[in-house]
Amino acid sequence: MVMALAVVDTAYAEDSSSAYSFLNIPASSHVYGLGGNNICIIGEDVLLADQNPALIGPELEKQVAVNYMLWQTTGNFAGVKYGMAADDHSAWAIGLRYLNYGKFDGYDEFGTPTGTFTPSDLIIEGTYSRDISDRWRGGANLKMVYSSYEQYKAFAIAADLGVNYYDPEHDLSFSVVLKNMGGQVKRFTERYARLPFDVQIGYMQTLGRSPIQLSITAHDLVRWRIPYYSYTNGDNGETMVYKNGFFRNFFRHLIFGLQYQPSDRFYAALAYNYKTASDMSSYNHSFLSGFSLGIGFKVKGFSADVSYGIPHKSGSTLSINMAYTISSLME
Repeated sequence: MVMALAVVDTAYAEDSSSAYSFLNIPASSHVYGLGGNNICIIGEDVLLADQNPALIGPELEKQVAVNYMLWQTTGNFAGVKYGMAADDHSAWAIGLRYLNYGKFDGYDEFGTPTGTFTPSDLIIEGTYSRDISDRWRGGANLKMVYSSYEQYKAFAIAADLGVNYYDPEHDLSFSVVLKNMGGQVKRFTERYARLPFDVQIGYMQTLGRSPIQLSITAHDLVRWRIPYYSYTNGDNGETMVYKNGFFRNFFRHLIFGLQYQPSDRFYAALAYNYKTASDMSSYNHSFLSGFSLGIGFKVKGFSADVSYGIPHKSGSTLSINMAYTISSLME
């Protein structure tokens, strides 16, 4: 019971500000390769909808996609999503994601073992998007979330609203998203667990005539201060130090990415997320913490994406996507 309560309180070790921070884990390997958060990627990929519902549109043919993520060597996350155009100006998608965090040992308040349990979350989501003009598109996500942590159960409803501006002549994409609006319908305990509401702004553009794209995503814009703790070695041994300051807070709001995309059939991505690096900082943190990389290709109606990151020295994350355009069978 005690261990179960600890899981309920943290739920997602990288950011304990909300018991529902797992909603920020991307389903798309392409997104994870670009830092774990990107609301501006332009492409016919139904899995981008959970980042920004305005990223799917009438150009999306009947597509089914599956995703799998091995999260820091212990969590197993998987999902499936289907989407298609609704008419000449809109599209829709539905999906399901299951997040399994591995086995935990349970104990009561006296330290007596109560057995093992497997905390998990289930997300059922639907997306609708519509063209506003030739370059602007808006969309909405609705997410129903069921969580089970030992004997503690909870149910929540969340919604995302997003807009995207895309200039094809300059290959410039700009987006604004309101994420995770909503709340709990059924609580774990008497205490209310809030959803990780966020306002995000993103920019992505090809650099001149090169095949390289620059991506900048600003997140956690509903708060300025995002302090964190790290370890330092002092005269009295290791000491936990509270980190704050203007530049630390500023860069913890930003994710920088570079993407090499010589054609619509291939890309390679590299990104740096300072917040991930600082959240995971400790006496044994990895130099590669905060970096992620990804690669993807398309062959006819089939596409595959793989991304990899090392948030901490003791655990890495691997994400894999596969998608198939059903209508290509008729060609």
